[in-house]
Amino acid sequence: MNHPQQQGTAAAPATSARITTLDGLREHLQWAIELEHATLPPYLCALYSLDPERNPEAVEVVGSVFAEEMLHMALVANLLNAVGGRPRLDTPGMLPPHPRRLPHGDRSLELSLLPFGAEALDMFLRIEQPAPPGAPAEGDDYETIGQFYAAIEEGLRQLCDRLGEREVFSGDPARQLTAVHFRHTGGRLIAVDDLASALAALEEIVEQGEGTARGEVWDGDQDIFHPDREEVAHFYRFQELKVGRRYRRGDTPQSGPTGEAISVDLAGVQPMRRNPRLADHAPGSAIRTAQEEFNHTYCAMLNLLDQAFNGSPRLLAVAIGTMYTLKAQAQALMQMPDEEGTTAGPTFEYVPPELRRWHIDDRQRIVVLPDGPYVVSGGVPLRRKRKIVSAENNALTWKTGDTLTTEDTYALCRCGHSSAKPFCDGTHARIGFDGTETADVRPYEELQHVHDGVGISAQRVGELCIHAAFCIGRTRPIAAMLADTDDSDVRSNIMGRIDHCPSGSYSYALQRGGDSIEPDLPQAVSVLEEENGLASALWVTGAVPVLRADGQPLQTRNRMTLCRCGHSSNKPLCDGTHRKIGFHEEMPADGGDRPPNNDEGQKTA
Repeated sequence: MNHPQQQGTAAAPATSARITTLDGLREHLQWAIELEHATLPPYLCALYSLDPERNPEAVEVVGSVFAEEMLHMALVANLLNAVGGRPRLDTPGMLPPHPRRLPHGDRSLELSLLPFGAEALDMFLRIEQPAPPGAPAEGDDYETIGQFYAAIEEGLRQLCDRLGEREVFSGDPARQLTAVHFRHTGGRLIAVDDLASALAALEEIVEQGEGTARGEVWDGDQDIFHPDREEVAHFYRFQELKVGRRYRRGDTPQSGPTGEAISVDLAGVQPMRRNPRLADHAPGSAIRTAQEEFNHTYCAMLNLLDQAFNGSPRLLAVAIGTMYTLKAQAQALMQMPDEEGTTAGPTFEYVPPELRRWHIDDRQRIVVLPDGPYVVSGGVPLRRKRKIVSAENNALTWKTGDTLTTEDTYALCRCGHSSAKPFCDGTHARIGFDGTETADVRPYEELQHVHDGVGISAQRVGELCIHAAFCIGRTRPIAAMLADTDDSDVRSNIMGRIDHCPSGSYSYALQRGGDSIEPDLPQAVSVLEEENGLASALWVTGAVPVLRADGQPLQTRNRMTLCRCGHSSNKPLCDGTHRKIGFHEEMPADGGDRPPNNDEGQKTA
C-alpha cells in the first residue's frame, strides 16, 4: 500500500518498532493481513454506491484499488506462510463494528462505511497517505502504513542477517499462491521463498500504494482498463478523483495531476446510510434480512480465503468469484429506502461458523456453493473412472484411472465452463451461472418404486437416473428380467448391473422391506467418462455427505452423482443432460462453449 522508505532516506527504526524474533515477525505479518482487509469494506461501500453508467471513471479507480488490496492481502499471506506462520482470516476480529481504526495503526484515523463522495475520498487519501521522506519505521501505532511496512522490512533483513535465510524462510512452499491463482490485477502475485522474493513482494505492495521508490506517482504497472497508459499508485488515483484530472507523463506529487479531465457525478451515487448495522432494523424486516444474507456471503468469502491461504491455493479463484454475489447483494441493499432519505447498505458483521448455512472445515464432506462450485473438504480422494463398453456400446463396467493431485480442500466445476476441469477456476461468476437447486430432499425410501422378483426386491428412484445404461443390458432391461429371477444366473446378473449403477437410482434387497445390499465403495469422488469421451457426472461414493447451498443436507447415500455440465434440471444431482448436449471436458475448437476472456474477469470488483 505505501512505500516503507524512499531510497537513500532510510532511518533506524524506533525501539518500539523493532521486530527481533520470528514470532514477532509472524505477529506483524498477521497484523498486515488484518490492515489490508480493513480497507476492503470501506472501498466496497463506495464502489457499490456508484452508478457505473454515470461514474465509469470513479468505478474504475475504486474497483482497481480494491482488487489490488486483495492482491496485497494475498502477498502478505505468502510472506506469512513463507516464514512458518498461519494466516487467519475467518475470525471475529476481522470484522469489528464500524467506525473502526486500522489494526495497530494511528488511533486518530477512523474507517467508516460511507457512500462515494468527498468524505469517503478524504478517508481513502488518509489511508493511502505516503510516508514522508526519512520517516522512522513504526511497528505499532504507525502514522502511515508505509512506516509499518518499513518495520517489517527492517525486521526481515535483521532476522536473515542473524539467523540465516533458511531458518527464517521455513514455511511449506505448497502454501504459496502464484499468478496461476490470481488474475484480477495488473500487479504480480509473487511466491516467497527467500529474502529476495520477500522484498519483491513488499515492493509490489508499497509501490502500488504510493508510487515507485523514485518518488513518482506511477506504480510500475500498466493500467488494466487502459493498457496504453501506465498506472498511478493508489494515493494518486484518489487525488485524480478529488482534483478532477488525470496524471500524465511529467507530472509529480508536487505538481499534481495536469492531464485530461475526470468527471464525477455525485448525483449518480446512492445515498447509503452511514455505518449501517443490523441493530438498526427489526429481525425479519426486509432490510435486516438482506443485510444478514450479505454477511453470510462475506463470511463465506473470508472462510474461502482462509482455506486458500492455508493449503488450498486453488480456492482463491472461488473466493474471488464470491465477489459477484456480494456485489449483487450490496447493490440490492442500496436500492432499499432507509431513514431520512438514505438507502440501506451492507453492515459487514461477523457470522459465527455454527450459525452459517455452510462452512468449510476439515470434515469429509461436499458443500455446494450458491451458483458456484462443489467444495470438497477433508482430503476426499479424487480420481477418474471410465465406462467400459462392448463393441455394440453396451455398458459393461467401470475402470478406475488416475488419482488426481488435490489439496485437502478443493473445488470442482459445477457450471461446465471452467478451463481447468474438473477443477473450478472462477468462471461460474463471470458467466452468471444459475446453480439453483431443485433436487428433492426427501429420503430415497419415500421416493422409491419397488419391483419384486424371486429372491430379490429391486428399488428404483427414476429422478436419480443419469442414463449410464447399466440397467438396460444387451438384451433386456432389469424391469423385464425380474420375471425370470427364479433363475439364479438372471438374479446374479441383475445384482451386478445394479452394483454398477453410479447414482444408486437402482438398489436391491433380498426381499421386500429388507436391508438394501450395497457394493463396498471407498470414500471418493470419481470424475466419470462415458463412451466416446463423453464427460459424465461426478460420482460420490462411500457415503460422503453433501450439503446444499441453502444449508439442507441431501440424504447421505453410498453413491450419488452430481451434475458438472451445468445443465441438469435436478441440480445439484445429475439427470443425464450431459448426454443430450454432448458435454466434453475439452474446450471446443470453435470456441462455442468457451467462457468469457479474462479481461472481463479483471473487472471483478
